[in-house]
Amino acid sequence: MTGRFITSDGLSLHYEDEGEGLPVLCLAGLTRTARDFDFVAPHLPAVRLIRMDYRGRGQSDRAQDHLSYSIPVEARDALELLDHLGVARAVVIGTSRGGLIAMLLAATAKERLLGLILNDIGPELDPAGLDAIMLYLGRDPDAPTLEALAREVAQAKAGMFRGVPHERWLAELSGNHVETPDGVRITYDPRLRDAVIEAGAEGAPDMWPLFDAIAPLPVAVIRGANSNLLSAGTVAEMKRRNPALVTAEVPDRGHVPFLDEPEALAAIRAVLDRVE
Repeated sequence: MTGRFITSDGLSLHYEDEGEGLPVLCLAGLTRTARDFDFVAPHLPAVRLIRMDYRGRGQSDRAQDHLSYSIPVEARDALELLDHLGVARAVVIGTSRGGLIAMLLAATAKERLLGLILNDIGPELDPAGLDAIMLYLGRDPDAPTLEALAREVAQAKAGMFRGVPHERWLAELSGNHVETPDGVRITYDPRLRDAVIEAGAEGAPDMWPLFDAIAPLPVAVIRGANSNLLSAGTVAEMKRRNPALVTAEVPDRGHVPFLDEPEALAAIRAVLDRVE
């Protein structure tokens, strides 16, 4: 089922709600949409999979004030979606930006969470990965077709992502790009770039208290072995602080794993089994 709900500040946001069972709220990456979880969805047949397009992304409304493209506001939107659907508590799978939102929810609304799965994200972000994101954020790619863009991305990421077929890159990029007569265009508000830059100008907050707030909820972190955003050292410190943390490292993947890799699926199942 697909639908829309109205946020407390009047935006209409797109969501998808499929299946029955344990509620699992999927929060996508910074520029991404509900399509972020297309690869893992077939492996989760016994859950109620809830996905959303953040404000300004995909099929959701764009905000008049680009500064509302922020983690606190997007966390509020996520809770309002759960309220709209009558879901009291849910497991959250957070990819990149979605994991940061999930950690904030653990610190501010833990009573709404059953467990967390963090996909290639943690309390410390490697500057190299942030710089890589800023290269494309808010900018239309210089590619005439999605086919051409998929070939370019496969070549650019060959060192971090090995063995990924062309069809997978094409499906991945189709989630937040569209072909037009003038070339490939992004499907999110380009002012998201301004929001990220202005938020960064305030300085990076200490996110370790957000991670520490997760305990004692079941939690896993999935890291791409070639990630340029989440370091092995950060994962080790996460494990030291929370010995119950389930950790998984996915070989031949950078930022971010697709979540249908065996290592990722095992970590997801470990959290879901503990919750159930």
